[in-house]
Order: sequence, then structure tokens, then C-alpha cells
Amino acid sequence: MKIAIKLFAGLRDRAGTGDLSVELPEGATVRDAIEAAQHNAPKKWAAPTSLMAAVNNEYVEFTDTVADGDELALIPPVSGG
Repeated sequence: MKIAIKLFAGLRDRAGTGDLSVELPEGATVRDAIEAAQHNAPKKWAAPTSLMAAVNNEYVEFTDTVADGDELALIPPVSGG
């Protein structure tokens, strides 16, 4: 199955792109998709431990499964004041 991955803010800069498409086996989890994104990006990057994930605009856990055609958004922690 194929899913789209959107990387935001600092993740986009680290990975060298804001948009990826990855092939995953049926039953793959959000964590599997993140690992695939790390290997398929133009630059090597590591997911921060406090990363947030949303599938089709709904926040999910890393253990949730993804389905063909899903869009996974990866949102890094933000700070400011």
C-alpha cells in the first residue's frame, strides 16, 4: 500500500522535503511509516521523541495502523513565547 507523508517545520528542513510517498505492507503502523520516511527522504533525519502524528487530520498513536491512500502528518514539538 502507498501512503503520503507530510513533514512540518524543522522536520521538513532536516529531511530536505515536506512531502514523501512510501510503500508499506498491509498492517503497517504509524511507527513503520515514520521509519520508512526516515529512509526515503533526501537527507538523513531522526524523529524527535515528542513527535505528534495525525492520519487524515486526526491525531493517532504510533501503534495505530495506516491504510492505503492515508495521509500521515508528522508534527515536531514547537516552542516559543
